[in-house]
Amino acid sequence: MSEEKFVIAPHMRLHEWVAEEKGYFAGEDLQYEFREQLTSPDGKKHDLGNKIGAFQTFEQGRTADIGCACHWTVNVSSSAGHGKLFADCYSVAPAGIFVAPESKIQTPAELAGVPISVGFQSGSHYSTIQSLEQYLKPADIHLGFADGLLFKRMELLYDRKIPAASLFSGPYYFMEQLGFRKIIDTTFMMASLVTREPDPEDVRKYFRALRRAQHDIDLRPELYTHYYKKEFPARFHEIMDTRRWGPGERLVFEPYSKEMFEQSFQWIASHGIFEEGKMGSGQYEESVISLAN
Repeated sequence: MSEEKFVIAPHMRLHEWVAEEKGYFAGEDLQYEFREQLTSPDGKKHDLGNKIGAFQTFEQGRTADIGCACHWTVNVSSSAGHGKLFADCYSVAPAGIFVAPESKIQTPAELAGVPISVGFQSGSHYSTIQSLEQYLKPADIHLGFADGLLFKRMELLYDRKIPAASLFSGPYYFMEQLGFRKIIDTTFMMASLVTREPDPEDVRKYFRALRRAQHDIDLRPELYTHYYKKEFPARFHEIMDTRRWGPGERLVFEPYSKEMFEQSFQWIASHGIFEEGKMGSGQYEESVISLAN
């Protein structure tokens, strides 16, 4: 067993907190610690600046052994040599584009020319394009990256400082609770990136614990939705009614296949989201790690 702790970067979901509460990590004899990479309770700790999103945090090097992001970003990050996509599990997060209750916008077509706050080269970036291109020409899809961090853009929408934002999981449920209008669903897949070459057995222990946590969340979600407060800005805690919220991101213990990898890689390339030459080899076998027995 490795003498160093397995460093986990939470990702605005319930699973890690449930696994800790229930002792599932301890039951696997996993020596671990949580190390936040993107958010903080005051919403100010990790201000990454304009056009700095999930991909850039992997490119710069996260100080964790495993972290999550949308599958598009993890796909390219692994292809570019910033870690290995864990191919034995992915997840799906509820997501959507929201506007204020009083907004005149009612339909996706009415988002033409409207700045939509997203995370640069993050799930909201790709999923907003993917959903809106059914309704709008590319030139009519206007994305704003300056307020890209999830909780930051949620706060700006709450304060009516931006007209629209793409949100997922906890912020998605919070905006629904407050009566903000979802214009279109943009639900998307997440994947895990293994970095820093941890002991493979620690990775197995981590995912075995998360599998047990997923079973608990499926069975009694109302017992665990309070954990959203762990990563939400403190200013909202008193008005959050997490009893009304859903379970959020759901882990799927199925392979992230070569076909999925290649189709996603091609979609990203065809939309010009990365500069030419920045997407890496695109070779599945070189980009993923599988620990399936």
